[in-house]
Amino acid sequence: MDKTSYPRIYVERTLALIKPDAIHKAEEIEDDILKSGFTILQKRKLQLSPEQCSDFYADQYGKHFFPSLTAFMSSGPIIAMTLARNDAITHWKFIIGPVNSIRARETHPDSLRAKYGISELQNALHGSKSFHAAVREIKFMFPNSVIEPFPSREATEEYLSRHVRPTLLRGLTEVCKHKPLNPCIWLADWFIKNNPNMPQICEENFVEEPE
Repeated sequence: MDKTSYPRIYVERTLALIKPDAIHKAEEIEDDILKSGFTILQKRKLQLSPEQCSDFYADQYGKHFFPSLTAFMSSGPIIAMTLARNDAITHWKFIIGPVNSIRARETHPDSLRAKYGISELQNALHGSKSFHAAVREIKFMFPNSVIEPFPSREATEEYLSRHVRPTLLRGLTEVCKHKPLNPCIWLADWFIKNNPNMPQICEENFVEEPE
């Protein structure tokens, strides 16, 4: 079968914020998030100072709404979450909908901003715009986060060819030879004992030296 026929699934992370105007709907919003296929990896409730809001929204500096935005975002507690799923950034932007909640109710009535937002400023939720924005924003809200880059396709294929496929083939061959009553449990135990990533212990013959 052509390898290109298999779908490629990447697990992305994105930052989601429940803003001060929607904090009282946090449980409902989290339910919507989980129903949309996301995993919530990290979550914290906090209140930002105006200075911290200015740093977080530094890319919006100089725009006419910047003072109102930082004042609003520092007016009460928020909830920051790291969300994960395939195509997380695009999917989160899609389900929260347009920036203006009033317009969202007209064009995207099922979106979260249409459901929970009030206006263009008080629009309930924030989502990262891009992968690089997500990395920066997650590190801003969760400073101890470690975001590793995706391995290249070549590196993934090399790892599968060198470690996974040979081990899998050996394990399935052993199952056929032994024909255990519960092949799943037997195979799982075999994989534990034959994990290629386990450290190898070399036995050597040591000769005692006279004292």
